[in-house]
Amino acid sequence: MNERIQNLKQYIVVEKRHHALRRSGASLGLNELAEDFRSAGMSAQERAGKTIVATLNAEIPVILPNEKIVFTRTLKDIPEYFTQAEWDEIKANHFICEKGEVFNLSADYERILNEGLDARKATATKLLDGATDEEKIFLNSVIVSVEALQDLIDRYALEAEKLGEQDIAQVLRAIRGGKATSFREALQLLRIMHFSIWIAGNYHNTLGRLDQYLYPFYSADIDNGKISKEEAFDLLEEFFLACNKDSDLYIGMQQGDNGQSVVLGGRSLSGEYMFNEISEMALQASYELALIDPKINIRVDSKTPLEIFEKGSELTKIGLGFPQYSNDDIVIPSLIEKGYAPEDAHEYVVAACWEFIIPKYALDIPNIDALSLSDCITATLPDLPTCATFEDYYALVEKEIQMRANAMLERHKNIYIKPAPLMSLMSDCAVERKRDISYGMKYNNYGIHGTGVATATDSLSAIKKYCFDEKIVSTQEMVNAVEANFEGYENLQKMLRTQAPKMGTDDDYADSLATRLLDSFGNAFKDFKNERGGCYRAGTGTAMYYVFHGKGYPATPDGRNKDEVIPANYSPSLFLENKGPMAVVKSFAKPNLKNVANGGPLTLEFDSSVFRNEESVRKLAMLVRTFIVLGGHQLQLNTVNRAKLLDAKANPENYRSLIVRVWGWSGYFVELDECYQDHVIARTDFIL
Repeated sequence: MNERIQNLKQYIVVEKRHHALRRSGASLGLNELAEDFRSAGMSAQERAGKTIVATLNAEIPVILPNEKIVFTRTLKDIPEYFTQAEWDEIKANHFICEKGEVFNLSADYERILNEGLDARKATATKLLDGATDEEKIFLNSVIVSVEALQDLIDRYALEAEKLGEQDIAQVLRAIRGGKATSFREALQLLRIMHFSIWIAGNYHNTLGRLDQYLYPFYSADIDNGKISKEEAFDLLEEFFLACNKDSDLYIGMQQGDNGQSVVLGGRSLSGEYMFNEISEMALQASYELALIDPKINIRVDSKTPLEIFEKGSELTKIGLGFPQYSNDDIVIPSLIEKGYAPEDAHEYVVAACWEFIIPKYALDIPNIDALSLSDCITATLPDLPTCATFEDYYALVEKEIQMRANAMLERHKNIYIKPAPLMSLMSDCAVERKRDISYGMKYNNYGIHGTGVATATDSLSAIKKYCFDEKIVSTQEMVNAVEANFEGYENLQKMLRTQAPKMGTDDDYADSLATRLLDSFGNAFKDFKNERGGCYRAGTGTAMYYVFHGKGYPATPDGRNKDEVIPANYSPSLFLENKGPMAVVKSFAKPNLKNVANGGPLTLEFDSSVFRNEESVRKLAMLVRTFIVLGGHQLQLNTVNRAKLLDAKANPENYRSLIVRVWGWSGYFVELDECYQDHVIARTDFIL
């Protein structure tokens, strides 16, 4: 990291001096927009375009000292364009996912970089001829959004000239309308487009396969002698740093949950492994900056060289909570089975956390709902004494899963999504179809989280072993103990926690039940179609539901008490006796993960003491590779120090830069709600 980048990091991350430039929408009169729109009788599409114009017009150009890649948020909040009464009425008549926005997508940055804003605007303008009134409203919303963005670029260029930053002004004027013609121009235009869709309200926007779409610009500049590798690296590092300028303003469940993910590597349709110099520089930039954004993901497979896993393990070593690994051998065939074209499946990236999505072509909602597998156990447990065999009981569990799946299908009908002109501009053919992206795209699939996999599996294992196989606990006694929250049944609870078969110990008894349970979960959604013609994808992630589906939930037959949280994502029980990470890896690779490949990583925590020598990095790389070779689909790793985490809770002022992996993203530990802090502390930490 050179001195310029060090100074920028100090200014942006440590001192946060640019925060003083921020203003509220209310102070600028933007909170009155919704009422003005209502009074004028404007459609949602018109409102969307006019709101983008108003917010971009409200931005003031800010060029920080030492910057080369510019654009900084000065507007703290994004105005609503429906009044509260209007939005309440919409919610009363429609299913709304999260905030009702187009979100969690990977935009077509590549097209903008290679065509430019003028070309995209010209396409929309040309299509106005012969368009219907509704189509004209949409196309005009795109056109005015682009023009407002170009006006802001002009104002930035003027500010750069005023400050004597002629090189910045020159770059901005070049990409104001034209395509990027250099690596620096590509990074600047990418920063502008990423900035613009966030301020348009379309949150959790990933940066996708950045190493693939930036590489041609880098390669051309290197070949033509326009730039050195060192200069290119500094620019990429500054772009990464820029992702941390405004991230506290990005919508998420917690600070850090902002969706700024990058995917590196991956196998192409022709079979080539696509790890290039940009991929390597991205890992190095993350290592040097040691910040939470962007979150790094690496696509790997059974043939990926160990060297790639070693490079990733260097980031794990310093405690960033990433990279996250996704296995092309599992993910790509699963996506193809779900109806994605092979050429699109090979382009997959991850959404805000870990859900698999397709750039450019998809309006998938990969986190539309969550089904608690552990609660399917507690819901059916009262009927356990009526079952003569374990098969009788498992049939009840499977019926419960299907019933909940059916209820979700009904709940998700008549969805409403707000229009998104700028996201439409950066998607495949929305403009050409003269219809907003919110109406749907080539792929319109829904993803369902399956929470409490280990809790449910361990509960089934305990019931099968003790109530039916060994018959040392009666079915009624098991029900009574769980309903009593194990009060008066302490010896039974101890046996359930410490002696019963557990997923994560490489025990086929438990792991075979995990396989069966996940097959039942995946099959419950197998034949579903949503109202937009898309399929349902079951997955092993939890998002924040690992807290929601624990607190307030009854005790479970694995010995878990009422209100105890469940494991995050696809991970072992929090009271698993540590048999080492290899046992966990083997257990969690056994199920048929292609059936539940919506995404959801195995999460492992490692004590920071394991990284005392370089050999430990290689050992970790080999462990990750083993999981991939065995057929694991996704893996994320945390490096923690329990004593440090406890001290950070007590003395947060001393640990402002302490990073942890939460559920599918990395954040600063001291900025998390206590329930998430406690969960990280409670997770099993391994040694190599």
